[in-house]
Amino acid sequence: MKFFADNNLSPALARALHSLSEPYGHSVAPLRDRFPQDTTDAAWIDALSQEGGWAVITHDKLNKGLEREALRRAGLIVFFLDKGWSNHRFWDIAHNLVRWWPRIIEHSEGIKGGAAFKVPFNFSGKGQFEQVKL
Repeated sequence: MKFFADNNLSPALARALHSLSEPYGHSVAPLRDRFPQDTTDAAWIDALSQEGGWAVITHDKLNKGLEREALRRAGLIVFFLDKGWSNHRFWDIAHNLVRWWPRIIEHSEGIKGGAAFKVPFNFSGKGQFEQVKL
């Protein structure tokens, strides 16, 4: 599975997830490694949709009209880090994202076509996602 980290996630964290995931056949690319930093959401969403096989990790708000519509049409798998992630420092975010990462991979592999999920900050039990309607 190929994962794409939007600009609102640290490229260093995305590259660390890539290093952890690569031995298991997965890749993680930060936006800045694939597109210019100022690329619009609509442009990278369209490019990833055309390539196929991508899941997106983002901390964008869910209420952005044009981007939300572009994601809906693109058929991508999207994981939105919920607003609780905003209240934490880098190392806490890194710790929790690594904790969630196996579930994100597992969940992505079971999805055909597009879908969107909210990822809470706290991991509990088996790690449940909330499905989001785009």
